[in-house]
Amino acid sequence: MTSSPVNLPYFDRILQLLAAGDPATITAFGKHVHWGYWEDPSQAKHTPEDFRQAAEQLTHEVYSAALVGDGQTVLDVGCGFGGTIASLNEQFTGMNLTGLNIDPRQLDQARQNVTARPANQITWVEGNACELPFPDASFDRVLAVECIFHFPDRRQFFQEVKRVLKPGGYLALSDFVPQAWFLPVIELNATLSRDPGFYGHSNVQYSIETYRQLAADLGFQSHIERDITANTLPTYDFLIKSGVKKEIDWSQWSAATQTLLIALVSRLHLVTYQILSYQKPE
Repeated sequence: MTSSPVNLPYFDRILQLLAAGDPATITAFGKHVHWGYWEDPSQAKHTPEDFRQAAEQLTHEVYSAALVGDGQTVLDVGCGFGGTIASLNEQFTGMNLTGLNIDPRQLDQARQNVTARPANQITWVEGNACELPFPDASFDRVLAVECIFHFPDRRQFFQEVKRVLKPGGYLALSDFVPQAWFLPVIELNATLSRDPGFYGHSNVQYSIETYRQLAADLGFQSHIERDITANTLPTYDFLIKSGVKKEIDWSQWSAATQTLLIALVSRLHLVTYQILSYQKPE
């Protein structure tokens, strides 16, 4: 298997299970590797197929926040296995779609998974989200679905997005966003913990106020701030209670403890799940 420049044990585990042909993993995580969105969380079934549909819906929610439409050039940063690009390819026409990831293993999976429809073009690029290898004003839309917390520097990413977006273009992302008053607890935990654990290095120290200040500093106009925490909570029931436990490998202590901790702080609304979008001025 191709080596990876990043340490993301949860991706390692999913790739192992996909290579082994595990049916539940293929269904739940073969296309998207992010949380799910349920319009009515009480109707969640906690099955791999139900989770697959919810993960697809979360992708729809994010790119809808960017006002994606036919005939656009779209960059999906941190494209994973190509699920967002696949969804855009299926839903829209006349698209020039680019998926970027720093991990060549994920790009290999994306190339296998996604074939451009006749009216669309798809390009896969290995690269760093904070050093986007594209000319200025290259894209109508930029997306980052549940990955920005892995990037080295959000400000640098926003600066790069502003550079590659066309005037009037939109950025949309989803992120785990803590309450401002809870930030000192997260920062203390990050200081004390040297082991990035099952989910790899993750910076969840950006409050909504910090995002607002970042957007203002760089001249982005805030378009959407949408708290969808309640709609994502069945994700934890699926991961923890459904019995599909091999997806997160409970034999690893950090897999269990980190998943349970994220579930707890989310249910208590100490950390929220937000969809955010911004427009570059004309």
